[in-house]
Amino acid sequence: MAEITLIDASTKFAEFLKGQKRASATILAYTNDIAQLVKFLKEKGISTITSVTPQLLEEFKSDLENKGYTAKSISRKINSIKTFFRFLKSEGLIENDPAASVSHPKYEVKPPRVLSKLEYRALRDACRGDARISAIVELMLQTGIRIGEVANLQIEDIKENEIFIRPFESHEGRNIPLNKAAKEALERYLKERPNVKEKTVFITKTGKPFLIRNIRSSIERYFELAGIKDAKVNDLRHTWVYHHLAAGTPLVTISRLAGHKRLSTTEKYLKLISEKKESSVKLEEL
Repeated sequence: MAEITLIDASTKFAEFLKGQKRASATILAYTNDIAQLVKFLKEKGISTITSVTPQLLEEFKSDLENKGYTAKSISRKINSIKTFFRFLKSEGLIENDPAASVSHPKYEVKPPRVLSKLEYRALRDACRGDARISAIVELMLQTGIRIGEVANLQIEDIKENEIFIRPFESHEGRNIPLNKAAKEALERYLKERPNVKEKTVFITKTGKPFLIRNIRSSIERYFELAGIKDAKVNDLRHTWVYHHLAAGTPLVTISRLAGHKRLSTTEKYLKLISEKKESSVKLEEL
């Protein structure tokens, strides 16, 4: 069996992930995790994949713990490592998988953070003077779309009573109904939007696309201004899913509109709901 370096192996792994059409964020996370492992092993004098042992991987795990990584972060890195070595074995580059026996640390999986009515109303009030952020918050709160889908939204994707979410990486395209609150917030922003050729809906004052990282930091600033603790941008999506399930909207309907790949992802929210209600396909305003 031909020897291969860890660096070459990690390059092959990254190409494999791209070929599998994994989300760019997933590819970045996996490659960063493997790069961290390669750096650790290099410091141990290990540069080839056949020299990696279960003991070395356990040492890497302990090193992460000593550096203060949370159990959840370590578990994610171990998942990346296990996927990496399974790939190498499937390609015939190693005979034995050194990561097979490495266990994940135990940690408590926290339920999705759902904003209370008081919280999301406070957020609305905090960003009311900012038409662009107000529209983004309302859109996420009323349709449950992802922050990346907000950033990718095009002018032509806004229809009379719905928006079209374009296929993106591993996510399929879908149409989502627009209720009155979302439509009014979008219309208010579009009246103020700079008159430029850029087709992206949400743009900067200079007419450039409003990037995900800037959308996130802007909303987080308004969370802080509204006095909302421990909240993240994706919690707007969690709130949409939870409240519509709690209102009785069918699980399959919400799963489809949210763009969940698996129904089990949507089912996790049911644990937060204390009582079941009669099914209804009406998507009420929050």
